[in-house]
Amino acid sequence: MTSLFYNLLFFFFMRVVNRLFWAGILTVAFLSVSLAQTKQTSKATLNQVKTANGLLAGITEKSGIQAFKGIPFAAPPVGDLRWREPQPVKNWSGVRSAKQFGPRAMQLPIFGDMNFRSDGVSEDCLYLNVWTPAKTGKERLPVLVYFYGGGFVAGDGSEPRYDGERMAQRGMVAITVNYRLGVFGFMAHPELTKESPHQASGNYGLLDQSAALQWVKKNIAAFGGDPNKVTIAGESAGSYSVSAQMASPLSKNLIAGAIGESGSLLSLRPTSTLAEVENNGVSFATSLGANSLAALRAMPAQQLLEASGKPGVPRFSVTVDGYFFPKAPNEIFAAGEQAHVPLLAGWNSEESGYQSIVGQEAPTPENYTKAVQKLYPEQAGEILKLYPATTEEEVIQAATALGSDRFIGYSTWKWIDMHAQTGGKPVYRYFYLRPRPEMTPEMGNAVAGLAGGVIKNPDAATKKAPPARGASHSAEIEYAMGNLATNKVYAWKPEDYKVSEIMQTYFANFIKTGNPNGKNLPNWPALTAGKAAPVMHIDVNTRLETDKTRERYLLLEKIPAK
Repeated sequence: MTSLFYNLLFFFFMRVVNRLFWAGILTVAFLSVSLAQTKQTSKATLNQVKTANGLLAGITEKSGIQAFKGIPFAAPPVGDLRWREPQPVKNWSGVRSAKQFGPRAMQLPIFGDMNFRSDGVSEDCLYLNVWTPAKTGKERLPVLVYFYGGGFVAGDGSEPRYDGERMAQRGMVAITVNYRLGVFGFMAHPELTKESPHQASGNYGLLDQSAALQWVKKNIAAFGGDPNKVTIAGESAGSYSVSAQMASPLSKNLIAGAIGESGSLLSLRPTSTLAEVENNGVSFATSLGANSLAALRAMPAQQLLEASGKPGVPRFSVTVDGYFFPKAPNEIFAAGEQAHVPLLAGWNSEESGYQSIVGQEAPTPENYTKAVQKLYPEQAGEILKLYPATTEEEVIQAATALGSDRFIGYSTWKWIDMHAQTGGKPVYRYFYLRPRPEMTPEMGNAVAGLAGGVIKNPDAATKKAPPARGASHSAEIEYAMGNLATNKVYAWKPEDYKVSEIMQTYFANFIKTGNPNGKNLPNWPALTAGKAAPVMHIDVNTRLETDKTRERYLLLEKIPAK
């Protein structure tokens, strides 16, 4: 009996243990799955974001950064909306996919080395792209909004050199913005001015950028960004755009900082008047046989694009329209009416080659002197004093400096100098010197292009151009944005990555604090009125130097532009 009792007791005990064992296993499994799901949900929280217009579904990059591509920030500027101020986006129902770049603005293949990831070319181009490291959408991170370059006739927010993933890894929300270009972005016409509620026309590309900044103000908090801590940046036409947004009353209160890489609207040539650009619009319409605005809007976009690119057709430029610009940008900056925000800006050591001065002639002192005398009949002596050369090597250096200043150096200097005087905030100036390395062997028969890539099988004229001796126009972009690895054209060296680390860190610090300085970086003081300008020379040996070129720019601005 006793034995039977213990056997039964043991039997029931084992059943209980067995049940507890499996219950424990199931519980652990359940908790493991739950924790995994929680972890996965946490990691992917921002794969879906609610904006003012509806829900967006993005993607997670390999780095863990969340990316939302092809987000509409304005209605498609097509049909009756061609050549109108950007209009609000219509709300959508359900979840909109934001996993692919939207179409790029209408443009001809002007820069054969531009590299796009966008979904074709279209008038329906007003999209932006967001990269964020945020996990909850409540982080209030600083925001970078980048405007691409391309002379206001080309470019796109999908270009790998502008990719925002690396900047997002630095603890910010990074954005690239599309805007209308060429005839679609900058044509003015009397009929357009008349129909506008603001009695203005042209500047549609700049208005697109402003609309994007308004979208950021309204929506970026959902992506973990701080709408009150937005820094705008850009290179070339993008840098011109930064100066424009700083000057415009439509945008100046939407930004907290500005970065300019090579160029501004405060150039040697005055900004075009509305009447001038309207006349260009009338001439263009007449050349197409279009006697009304309705006829122009009825034309296929491709026809307009190809007609605008024909030789002899004036380029449509930024204009003092009375709305986006109440007066000329240089007058706005002179009066201190621009955005009072910190500015970091500079330009490159070889923005233009010496050939822009001496042409196809050998760079001898004699040929250089003749070229300067032809360009500046009355001021040649003064120019040669400030850009002196007595040997061929000195001619190459002096002509490069003069050509670069005429092209873009002066306008960048003027912007920096004027904002330091009237902006009321710190201004930091740089000079970028690192030449790109040699191309990879896979490039074969190719030469460097202005857009950072290559032109394969170039024509004879292009082949004659010698390799850059300094930092050519646009050379700094991949360095500043941390995107060297995305450009497979060049055989990047450890020194290039060193320069990139320094420049990107300066930029990231500035975006976060309004000051580029930080640990393990050469100290970069802001400009001080009345004192020689400190200029950060960014290179393998990054160092601070005192500017010795101010007299050049004071002379150039006294000479009528040609």
